[in-house]
Amino acid sequence: MNEHSPKPVIEARCLSKWFGEVVALNNLTVSIEPGVTGVLGPNGAGKSTFIKLALGLYAPSRGEIRVLGEPPRNNYRVLSRIGWCPEVDHFYDHISGFEFVYWLCRYWGMSPRAAETAAERACEMVRITDRMDDPVDEYSKGMRQRIKIAQALALSPELIFLDEPMNGLDPRSREEMYALIRELGNRGISVLVSSHILYEIERITDNVVLLIGGALIAQGRVREIRELIDRYPHTIQVLSDQPALLAKRFAGEPGVFAVETKGSAVTIRTLTPDSCYDALNALAAESPDWVRSIECVDNNLQAVFDYLTRKNAL
Repeated sequence: MNEHSPKPVIEARCLSKWFGEVVALNNLTVSIEPGVTGVLGPNGAGKSTFIKLALGLYAPSRGEIRVLGEPPRNNYRVLSRIGWCPEVDHFYDHISGFEFVYWLCRYWGMSPRAAETAAERACEMVRITDRMDDPVDEYSKGMRQRIKIAQALALSPELIFLDEPMNGLDPRSREEMYALIRELGNRGISVLVSSHILYEIERITDNVVLLIGGALIAQGRVREIRELIDRYPHTIQVLSDQPALLAKRFAGEPGVFAVETKGSAVTIRTLTPDSCYDALNALAAESPDWVRSIECVDNNLQAVFDYLTRKNAL
């Protein structure tokens, strides 16, 4: 490493994790530098396992992982410098967003006054101040994601982990989440974002780590990963209150070779996913009843893995 290069925020060497006979990570060696990085892979690729190893929640079965220069397992010095927004919600009934962040700050040992200040600052960073005193069970999915990120930011971390933060969000909430993550990176916070959809990662960073089957398949710029994935058609499923009109709208789009409807679901198969996603997001902003949700339902990353496996076997 060049002496002027930034020190990696995460380093894994020959890292493996298995649960019984299930291998979740397999001999992973990777170095992640400061900034915003996307960890990309289909469900079951090992993304969440990698994050939990970096958080010290799991002990490696073999190999090692260092976060901010130290092993994270049972290491308060490291844990006090990182934040985590898990994929699954865990809220107490009837608690407000502010109370949720405040009491987690108190749990970390902050005084009441310091916890109040930190919670207010974190809520302001994620732009939820006007609703922070409302019960969390009244929040939309996007607001729940924001308050989870607020608790992760409350300790002013150097590194924050976001596990599938766009899952379940409507198109408008996704755009807001993209902007928030980019802003965190601009503030100098290193962010590790996991996702199974390349398009989501493209909106927030150009740095990608591609995991499939618990193994590192590629690391580098989005453009390099995109060149592999774009050889395969993408399947996009849209839930709509106007499925017939939506299907008609996309049937003639360049690159779209199939459009199917079933109930309120419209399935679009395309070789130009970027233009489809852009058109769907624009349509959702103009006519919300046309686009209620967007989901990438195929497994393009597995197809890339199969392609690379065949290529390496030749």
